[in-house]
Amino acid sequence: MSEMYTYAVARIRALEVSLFSNAVIEQLIACQSYEQCIQFLAERGWGDNDTSADAERMLKREEEKIWQVMKELSIDMKKFDVLSYPKLFHNLKAAIKEVCTEDSGRDIYYEDAAVPGKEMLEIIREKDFGRLPGTMSSVAAEAYDTLLHTHDGQLCDIMIDRAALDAIYKAGMEAEDKIIRDYAESAVAVADIKIAVRSQKTAKTIEFMKRAMAECKSISVDQLSRAALNGPEAIRDYLAGTEYAGGAEALAESPSAFERWCDNRIIQTISPQKYESFTIGPVVAYVLARQNEIKTVRIILSGKRSELPDDSIRERVREMYV
Repeated sequence: MSEMYTYAVARIRALEVSLFSNAVIEQLIACQSYEQCIQFLAERGWGDNDTSADAERMLKREEEKIWQVMKELSIDMKKFDVLSYPKLFHNLKAAIKEVCTEDSGRDIYYEDAAVPGKEMLEIIREKDFGRLPGTMSSVAAEAYDTLLHTHDGQLCDIMIDRAALDAIYKAGMEAEDKIIRDYAESAVAVADIKIAVRSQKTAKTIEFMKRAMAECKSISVDQLSRAALNGPEAIRDYLAGTEYAGGAEALAESPSAFERWCDNRIIQTISPQKYESFTIGPVVAYVLARQNEIKTVRIILSGKRSELPDDSIRERVREMYV
């Protein structure tokens, strides 16, 4: 096992050097305009010749580069299931909505998912759910019928989002690599906390929350949803007694501090991988670090486009891996 990853980890260590540090992110925030930010990124090799002026295409190209590297390292892509499920389930959601509401023409699919947009659309159109991987077929059929008969887009979203969380958790718990188990635990717990916070603000019922949240070891769905019924302080009190106490402090501070904490929590989960050499850990950590970097750059670009003050952008910025 260890020999298998030695080359991959050596290659990842070389690539980590070009990950953005907090200092580089600070330089990006200091750019005077949105256009200057794009130029700054292009000078650092982001995007390619075709994407030079288009931020969205540049960021999409960076996401593609991550998976290009993984393929070059000849790592079994099943190892990344836990990270690829959000895109796969997103495509399912988009296809069901397009078929049931006949609202097409939006570029809303991920082409680098296990089932790309065109294929997903074909599966849903033909109701050939059996072609979908794993346990996806049953939720696809159920969500499709639900949207068709109730026209309740939110209910359809909840069903698919919940199935995605369950799939992430299952893949995580079955993984032999500790980092993937830790990541799945953190990702599902943080998603549950976000659902509780949103549900409290929009006065959702306990039934709604229990339908939306996925079970995991580090959070009690029952206690968290009951806390959400009793207001923001009750959520903070519940979190204070768990390993997510930092989330309680962030919630007390501001909504953007809480959003930032959610992503930082994932980066903190993977940080110990910097010191591993013989497992897939550093490789998975690199993928997550790159995704976090792209998300952070997107936040900064969107702030610059809206001409927000630098301090306000800084408040939203994520912690870097390096």
